[in-house]
Amino acid sequence: MAGRRVAMKSIDWLSFAERIPPNQRGMFNALKTRSDAISAKLASLPEAAVTIDWSHYRSTVAKAGMVDEFEKKFLAQKIPEPIDTQTSTINVQEAEANKNASTYIEGSMARIAQYEQKLDNFKNMIPFDEMTIEDLNHTFPETKLDKVKHPYWPHKPIADL
Repeated sequence: MAGRRVAMKSIDWLSFAERIPPNQRGMFNALKTRSDAISAKLASLPEAAVTIDWSHYRSTVAKAGMVDEFEKKFLAQKIPEPIDTQTSTINVQEAEANKNASTYIEGSMARIAQYEQKLDNFKNMIPFDEMTIEDLNHTFPETKLDKVKHPYWPHKPIADL
């Protein structure tokens, strides 16, 4: 039991709670309550299993050899413990998620730099009420009229009427 307690991982519930969406808060609280109950139950159990006093049973049981047979069968019995097959898969998924998160953070930093540059352009531009059409087209190139695409703007060609 002691080896199992050492191997148990502790959960950082505060950082876990920060990542929970508001609509799943109830499920998170139920998980935490259940986990705390299981941890308390495990903590209340003794470190080692209670040893059986076979000599007491030998002196109490009248039939000879019965306690020796039970002791031999009891000591021969091995209780299998489950094998951990999921930790390696979870570690691979965690590494992939960390890689995706770092890629997203790098992309976000690039977008933030781009948006800050646009914000500086907006802060340093001429106010709209003092702009001419040329200033507007220079500041916002997407507003410039494309004479090739719309040669008769704002009028429609005679053929379209």
